[in-house]
Amino acid sequence: MPGMSGGADASREGEIDPEGDPESDPSGRLAATLDLDLLRTAELLRRIHDEDARVAVAVAAESGALAAAVDAVATRLAAGGRLFYVGAGTSARIAALDAAELPPTYGTEPALVQVIVAGGERALLHAVEGAEDDEEAGRCEVLERVRAGDAVVGIAASGTTPFTVAAVEEARELGALTVAVTARPGSPLATAAEHAIAPRTGPEVVMGSTRMKAGTAQKLVLNALSTAVMVRLGRVHSNLMVEMPATNAKLRARAARMVELAAEVPAAAAAAALQAAQGDVKVAVLLARGWDAAEAKAALDAAGGRLRPVLAGERPPTAARGLAGPGSAPDEGGG
Repeated sequence: MPGMSGGADASREGEIDPEGDPESDPSGRLAATLDLDLLRTAELLRRIHDEDARVAVAVAAESGALAAAVDAVATRLAAGGRLFYVGAGTSARIAALDAAELPPTYGTEPALVQVIVAGGERALLHAVEGAEDDEEAGRCEVLERVRAGDAVVGIAASGTTPFTVAAVEEARELGALTVAVTARPGSPLATAAEHAIAPRTGPEVVMGSTRMKAGTAQKLVLNALSTAVMVRLGRVHSNLMVEMPATNAKLRARAARMVELAAEVPAAAAAAALQAAQGDVKVAVLLARGWDAAEAKAALDAAGGRLRPVLAGERPPTAARGLAGPGSAPDEGGG
């Protein structure tokens, strides 16, 4: 293997991962940074950025596995199931961030996406020694909280965290859908789950500090997974988060802009429709296009909450009766 002066792809050494590939082992030693403590700050940062640049490529290489997982998770949630992330340490914290962002972004109930954390919620801010090694705790958490119709995503850079592996094994035994997110293909976590997403991020700039590249890969994977699931569930129209609760001035302005874009009406009309719809973006879009509130809600209910098929369908009933619709004049009986 070439030394430190060799190409980036050759600058790795370390333990052998379960598939026999040292470049897939996040706990291995990176030859390109053996002199990290001797570098000037600018060069130190360049080495970090060079390694960071590999992460998106590694995640993109898992697109097929990620797509299969997204479709499977979306199917479970559409049928009334819930999504559980399971992790310890950094993995749990990244999962908790993703789960916490979904209700304010997509209007989901907090119970739809939950996190099972080794050591409990306290471990999100403070290290809980030994929690990740507690297999029994992982199994018990799943038995107490997970049902057969749910989906469970286990997250661990090493793919060997006992708490997480045990939780995924138990979830699979229950009949829940199981997904692994790890930096080690072929690891115990990857083999325990039905779906494995394993970006090969390789050894870290600081040996074993998997909050870096492996953690960044986990964030990218969970961003993509949860976003794609929300799209599949109809909580996005075009590229607009039309289920977003407008709970402050910034979000109310964003919601009005979404109504303006989706309904193709002026800003003032969009703002008025949003107010009439009491902040419901999808209803506001239909109001702005000539529907009344009851008709709009009924049409959305019939379409499973999806705005696109409603917009692509028949003209709103009010317009069909000759009342004012977008770009149309009222008939003699219209008011």
